[in-house]
Amino acid sequence: MMLKIASALLLACACFPATAGQALAPVEARVPFAPAPFVGSDGFRHLAYELHVTNFYGDTGPLRPLSLQVVADGANNPLLVRDAKALMQMVRPAPPEDAVVSIPAGKRAVFFIWITLPAHAALPRILRHRVEFETDKHVVVTLDGAAIRIDERKPMVLGSPLRGGRWLAHEGPGNMQSHHWSSLVAVNGNLTIPQRYALDLVGVDAQGHVMKPGTQDGAASLHANWVGYGAEVIAVADGIVRSARDGEEEHRPLSPQPEPAALTADGLFGNYVVLEIGTGVFASYAHLQRGSVKMKTGDHVHRGDLLGRVGQSGNSAAPHLHFQLSNAATFEGSEGIPYAFDHFDVFGTETEAQLFGQGDPWKAAPVVHDRVQLPLNDVVIRFGDESRESMR
Repeated sequence: MMLKIASALLLACACFPATAGQALAPVEARVPFAPAPFVGSDGFRHLAYELHVTNFYGDTGPLRPLSLQVVADGANNPLLVRDAKALMQMVRPAPPEDAVVSIPAGKRAVFFIWITLPAHAALPRILRHRVEFETDKHVVVTLDGAAIRIDERKPMVLGSPLRGGRWLAHEGPGNMQSHHWSSLVAVNGNLTIPQRYALDLVGVDAQGHVMKPGTQDGAASLHANWVGYGAEVIAVADGIVRSARDGEEEHRPLSPQPEPAALTADGLFGNYVVLEIGTGVFASYAHLQRGSVKMKTGDHVHRGDLLGRVGQSGNSAAPHLHFQLSNAATFEGSEGIPYAFDHFDVFGTETEAQLFGQGDPWKAAPVVHDRVQLPLNDVVIRFGDESRESMR
């Protein structure tokens, strides 16, 4: 989702501090994981995080959010303003179609917040939140607080996860409705989002098609008909293999998927490799081809080393590489963290329908040579033919 800066910086004047006599909302609100800024493939700096709001008391009745504002460092002008209609697109659980957002008594809503800033603008330090709610008695009450200090650490810069080729960065950052960002995992007392910045890298050809010429029926296709299937998956940095698995069967393309046995790497990833590439930094590669994973737990790898090949094992409807960075070796209990690839080319955005030749034909935009950025949702990118020898 290529978001324009104008849509993220609405400079409407608003006095933020609560005024005397203002009715404060009977809610518990917090940001459980501090956002860290990163530069996207659109050239802007972004903050992606979640605001959890719980309508605490059983007798309060439902609360209907009317608006949300985010301000930085006590300023009056908000960084972000969203009205009730916009909130429908950024809240989970999602409301029924054409319904308003409403938080029932005793329930929690999670707002997925995406803020865009100029790449060279001064970073805010502390974000505060103002949410106005209407009660079932048509009284407006206000949440004014839920402050969070921004994580100022720079994202880790990585090499390519794939050796060459064009790829659609599907379900990527910027899409708050993606199955990556919006998937909260509750396990053993922790509620986290391991896939917050994950990418599904789907191989495409120069025409933007996901299947090779001559393939007529995707539902009847074989793995060999898919452009990205079998591509080499490589280490993005030097590291140590913390977990790996092979031997899992691969599904047929576009076939119905069974429910995962557990919200763990073994339950979701199929054949996979997890590398520790820094202190508290773990790179996960999922859905690899059966028989392609040769690494074992404890093996040391170098940037550019072959880890496996793109396949369709685990919870995967089509051949692709799932790649993510997180702060723990396990899927459950980890938080997704941002990163940047040190170089890749961008050919513009593409829709899922265009992958299969539907709708208007995809046309590559003039190539942009990006460096030290994170691909955003549904952009077509190209990695170089990276190898260990080329980096010596």
